[in-house]
Amino acid sequence: MNSVSGKLFLIPTTLGDNEPLEVLPLSVKKVIEDVNVYIVENEKTARKFIKKVSKKKQQSTLTLHVLNKFTEESELPTFLETCLNGYNVGLLSEAGCPGIADPGADIVKLAHQKNIKVIPLVGPSSILMAMMSSGMNGQNFAFNGYLPIDKDERKREIKNLERLSFEKKQSQIFIETPYRNNKMLEDLSNVLDNNTDLCVACDITLATEYIKTQTAKAWKQTKVDLHKRPTIFIIYKS
Repeated sequence: MNSVSGKLFLIPTTLGDNEPLEVLPLSVKKVIEDVNVYIVENEKTARKFIKKVSKKKQQSTLTLHVLNKFTEESELPTFLETCLNGYNVGLLSEAGCPGIADPGADIVKLAHQKNIKVIPLVGPSSILMAMMSSGMNGQNFAFNGYLPIDKDERKREIKNLERLSFEKKQSQIFIETPYRNNKMLEDLSNVLDNNTDLCVACDITLATEYIKTQTAKAWKQTKVDLHKRPTIFIIYKS
């Protein structure tokens, strides 16, 4: 084993099918040109992304470890053996930043336990970019992941988040499976109090980007198709 461990680079990706260097700094390109071992969610899309960032990089030089819901927890330590042998490893998300609403957090935790240096690189986070552009409280906010699928449970959770927002003066952020976005917007418009603010941030960084904040009452009169478009929802009740 090398006495000096390699580093774990947290490599952000694009939020859609745009040119990587339109939204990513050159530091990401430099790391990808240097690193040959990656931990990824999907091998095909990871290879496509790496090729778009560094066209000269030989795909045959790459070693990719797949980390998804089918990966056994016992496999994770083997993904970091390259670091322990003195070489750098890159952790790639499917979209946006590794470890944020992403299974990569388990690898990062393990790296800390093994005293491997973790280096996060700058890149787009749809959660933060939606928060930035919402006009809501950016001093106090919470990301809640997915809301319940069951209709009644979902409505109760919407009211609960609205209550928390009011009591804590806290912006409440969440997401939905893209093919259920329109139904989610309909539920939010009908369940939230009329004067509660709702931000819908869709296709962030893409040419089709749509970001709008208005009251739940105003959303009832607004027509927008969110079907199968990555969307962030934020509610704030003042």
